Amino acid sequence: MACRVVVLTALILLSACRENKTTPAADNKTISFSDDSTLIFNGSSLDSWEITNFGPQGPVSVSGDELILGMGEGCTGVTYKGSVPLNNYEISLEARRREGNDFFCGITFPVQTEFCTFIAGGWGGATVGLSCIDGKDAAENETTTLRNFERNRWYGIRIRVTDNMIEAWIDNEKVVALSSKGKKLSVRAEVTLSKPLGLASWNTVAGIRNVRLKEI
Repeated sequence: MACRVVVLTALILLSACRENKTTPAADNKTISFSDDSTLIFNGSSLDSWEITNFGPQGPVSVSGDELILGMGEGCTGVTYKGSVPLNNYEISLEARRREGNDFFCGITFPVQTEFCTFIAGGWGGATVGLSCIDGKDAAENETTTLRNFERNRWYGIRIRVTDNMIEAWIDNEKVVALSSKGKKLSVRAEVTLSKPLGLASWNTVAGIRNVRLKEI
């Protein structure tokens, strides 16, 4: 356990150094819902979405084109009510951590007949990865990385699902490139209600905007 703490600490420091070299964060502009048919969050209401009944979730609201997931005792989130492709698609959004120290962006999505969740800022605030791969969550599988996330900074997040591949980017940096062939994908019990496509935070106030879904 002590060795693992040392390794994780080293990775966080390395991530902090690398953060200074990454591309700029998403800017503060939003795009009109009517100008982009791929937008699935209209920035003014929860049309096409429903609040996920996790149980001890925090409040969910929409303000200034931003979906706000409030502080709960666990997950707070929304689930998409529209049709979702199972393969050959991209989902993208901008997200920020407003308060708290855990994941501010958990995206649960389908991969053909299975599902998994992309996590940004989990396990104390720095973990990035997919949950779950062969039963291992985002803190302990081959997609695990660590990076610093600044509070109230917008991050552009994009996920691409194609034949036998799951890829993900934060801003323009690729953070996941997983060959899903032969892998068993699943979600943690906490976000089962997010299927087939859902957004969530954990003990953290998160802001989300410009949510897009497109087939490729």
